[in-house]
Amino acid sequence: MIWSRYTPLSSTLVLTTLFVIFGYWVDPGFYWPLIVLAPLSFVGLHDFFQPSRAILRNYPIIGHVRFMIEAIRPEIRQYLLEDDRDPVPFSREQRSLIYRRAKNVLDKQPFGTMRDVNAPGYGWISHSIRPIEPGSYDFRVTIGGDRCAQPYSASVYNISGMSFGALGARAVLALNTGAKLGSFAQNTGEGSISTYHRKPGGDLIWQVATGYFGCRTEDGRFDPQKFEETAKLPQVKMIEIKLSQGAKPGSGGVLPQAKISEEIARARGVPRDRDCISPAGHSAFSTPIEFMAFIDRLRTLSGGKPVGFKLCVGHRYEFLAIIKAMVETGTTPDFIVIDGKEGGTGAAPLELTNHVGLPLAEGLTFVRNALIGANLRQKIKIGVSGKLVTAYDLARVFAIGADYAFSARGFLFSIGCIQSRSCHTNHCPTGVTTQDPLRQRALVPEEKSIRAKNFHHNTLKALGQVLGAAGLSHPSELRPWHLHMRHQNGDVLRGEQAYPTPEPGSLINGTATGFIAREWARAQTASFTPLSEQ
Repeated sequence: MIWSRYTPLSSTLVLTTLFVIFGYWVDPGFYWPLIVLAPLSFVGLHDFFQPSRAILRNYPIIGHVRFMIEAIRPEIRQYLLEDDRDPVPFSREQRSLIYRRAKNVLDKQPFGTMRDVNAPGYGWISHSIRPIEPGSYDFRVTIGGDRCAQPYSASVYNISGMSFGALGARAVLALNTGAKLGSFAQNTGEGSISTYHRKPGGDLIWQVATGYFGCRTEDGRFDPQKFEETAKLPQVKMIEIKLSQGAKPGSGGVLPQAKISEEIARARGVPRDRDCISPAGHSAFSTPIEFMAFIDRLRTLSGGKPVGFKLCVGHRYEFLAIIKAMVETGTTPDFIVIDGKEGGTGAAPLELTNHVGLPLAEGLTFVRNALIGANLRQKIKIGVSGKLVTAYDLARVFAIGADYAFSARGFLFSIGCIQSRSCHTNHCPTGVTTQDPLRQRALVPEEKSIRAKNFHHNTLKALGQVLGAAGLSHPSELRPWHLHMRHQNGDVLRGEQAYPTPEPGSLINGTATGFIAREWARAQTASFTPLSEQ
């Protein structure tokens, strides 16, 4: 509530004023409380107007309590943070790393690693005795296949899909401004392109999801004319068809009528007199063959821009049916983005979040192997998302097959998110995920956009240091054997042992074995239903 947030400041200012008046007109003894009240008033007013700390702008005076607790957090950590009843999605170390990079603070640490190097799952990248210094940290990858007339030179690290509506206007503005300053891309999320995406002019990846927001008819179906009009905007660099997402694969969504502002309705192309429904599945296609035709159609309507799709891998035979359709039709997407089930920044049903969909490493490995087995890997770039915030996170996924990556929460933290986990309540304390104009006031785009740019730059700089230590100059040079990890039994596995690669063309020539061969035999291009269930 507004009153509760500003009560300490307003009360302090009222008391300060009263004691000044009483001290002047009644008795000078009333001036004594001003020894405390005057400094508090100054602190509160400074908090309210300063641009750097969103918490203090929204919670003047009392916001300092949060920073006091944070200062003694190591001592109380075992009581407040390591209780199984209150799991923390992002560790304090991860958040601290993001904040330091966003603020251009050195991330040096004495006394060696704080990790248990003998713990199961601990991983590392092997280094070289002949390290190098990469000539540039602006690592890029060109996305666009044979049928793409406007390939895009993308940064290997970009902002993952978060919709206007889930994010507030100032958050969208800060992120896109940061993308413009740092020469990387922002995925729009399924909420389409808003004024706040367009104003800064940063590169956009337009996500087209099941609701076809921004390119829909009145009854919610795909509108090619509206799509073409928006897709040809110079700011739109790629088109991403969202099949599913890591946080809630197989589920659509609802934006309640009460939260649909005029700006959100205009961006999405929806009315304000009802809930905004995002269906679970697409209506523009129903078979793998139709899906390939839809991809080709979007590529043509966009003027030849890169078109691909995003999914959290579920039934493997469904994805292999899409691969078979690519082989049969000769049509391929320019990219495929794999979303790990561990990803997700907004609210989602708990059971879907915890127990539906493949984690990123497994999903990435499967997609990579399917493309290699069908002789398609060289034609399609692979993007990934799912809790990727450190240089090692990126190096690991690049080593096992990714070409570029996205992060949502990394960039959210860079612009002020404190992981209060109130994204779905409209009460975000830092103004990031709320539509409340007063709460959004806490986020100053001019300040936070610089931090988003810094986070991107410093993360790629750290990645460059990891690559240089391994004797490499670009993420594309990483291979599975650069990666090592501690197995449950204590043994050390190399990347190619943990994530084996099939022979090229093995699915096509029939030499593939094991699970992927069985799923390949079940897949068909005329339906997403497996052959064995017909």
